[in-house]
Amino acid sequence: MKKKILIVDDEVNIGLLLSKFLTRDGFEVTNAISGASALEFLSRETFDLILCDYRLHDTDGREILIKVKENYPSTSVIIITGYSDIKLAVELIKLGAYDYITKPLYPDEILNTIKKALAAQKTLKETKNSTDSSANKEHEPDDVNDDEYIDGESEASSSLFKQIQLIAPTSYSIILTGKSGTGKECVAKTIHSNSLRREKPFVAMDCGSLTKELATSEFFGHEKGAFTGALFTKIGHFEQANGGTLFLDEVGNLSYEIQATLLRAVQERKVKRIGSTKEIELDVRIIVATNEDLAENIDKGTFREDLFHRFNEFSIHLPSLKERGNDILIFANKFLAVANTELNKKIRGFSEGVKKCFLNYGWPGNVRELRNVVRRLALLTESNEIQVDVLPLELLNYVKVCEPDKPLVQMKADIADKPLGLKNAAQEAEYDAILSVLIKVNFNKTKAAQILKIDRKTLYNKMKGIRLDG
Repeated sequence: MKKKILIVDDEVNIGLLLSKFLTRDGFEVTNAISGASALEFLSRETFDLILCDYRLHDTDGREILIKVKENYPSTSVIIITGYSDIKLAVELIKLGAYDYITKPLYPDEILNTIKKALAAQKTLKETKNSTDSSANKEHEPDDVNDDEYIDGESEASSSLFKQIQLIAPTSYSIILTGKSGTGKECVAKTIHSNSLRREKPFVAMDCGSLTKELATSEFFGHEKGAFTGALFTKIGHFEQANGGTLFLDEVGNLSYEIQATLLRAVQERKVKRIGSTKEIELDVRIIVATNEDLAENIDKGTFREDLFHRFNEFSIHLPSLKERGNDILIFANKFLAVANTELNKKIRGFSEGVKKCFLNYGWPGNVRELRNVVRRLALLTESNEIQVDVLPLELLNYVKVCEPDKPLVQMKADIADKPLGLKNAAQEAEYDAILSVLIKVNFNKTKAAQILKIDRKTLYNKMKGIRLDG
């Protein structure tokens, strides 16, 4: 079945040329010479894609885009503009446009963009169908991967998912912002898996623990013998991600010198391994994440403005877990499914008291904290339902709200009676100490390491050991 395209352009000659070209390539094409006539056509029939000039005599492409996305959200929109304006492009993409094309128009570019938009449309429909098939989320937990994206039902989660769907099919660089533990790497993976690069590598790089001395080697790699200790050839993260997506976590922690090196690679789209003269061409989409205010860091002089603009073709802010309301229980059920698989248990769910505690608690560690709390509760639970008496200390302050008839002292005694064994007890104590400090400093790892009197790398390793790094 032919795909149907609506061309909206008040320059009749351009519209006719586009129509002939696209008809020859197998599309069914309709021409509209104004915004009003375009909306009239849309009210009568369904189109797969709209190719719309930004400047029309009776309106503009922005207004057409808004009306199309309000009334025909599954229709892809490509905007034609007379000039390249990144601010306008970002605004149009955020409003729902698939992409924009600048004049003069080249047939190959138009056809390639249309084909990508229709391919992305197909992928997103498949994703939506998969999501809809598991619409009843408040039930006994199903199997799920630990790093699988979990779609919620709150307004905050819905907005986040729409932005992921919107930006995934493009090749735009993205900045993910939000507090620690909100799931930025998970969102980056979801964007990659819903992009046209999904068959290529997704490579994640933790910039938080990257020293100045290792940075160049980690980013670009090195040849054997390039420097003392280079006993073998190392392929850098850029090269590993070629064709796919490179995710840079905690990018705000990079030193100014490293930022300059990174900027050159991003601008030139070429890298050289240390000790090599061969330039390697790059085709990499970059997604960066930060829990810092990079604009503020620019003002302080600790982050390069030119690098920020290279990354900031599109930005997504991840809501805190508390902002997601009842989605907390959806997340908890999914994490319980993972814990059941890990521990070979069949825990069906949470008591009403635990659910109330979950909904009342502030979750300063966000999704990461919830995941780790659920794993620990599953470990301590010997029945088929998780009860309040196994809640960790940081949640016990909420017991009076959730189960006012049961004294807090009794709760602590119940936990003390649980047979953990010496090794598990030591792990629990270390977990509590690390988590408590992280919560106090809002998951600022540098401050946490100072308080715990360990170096930052040791903290990272300990967090990985107890799964606090996700």
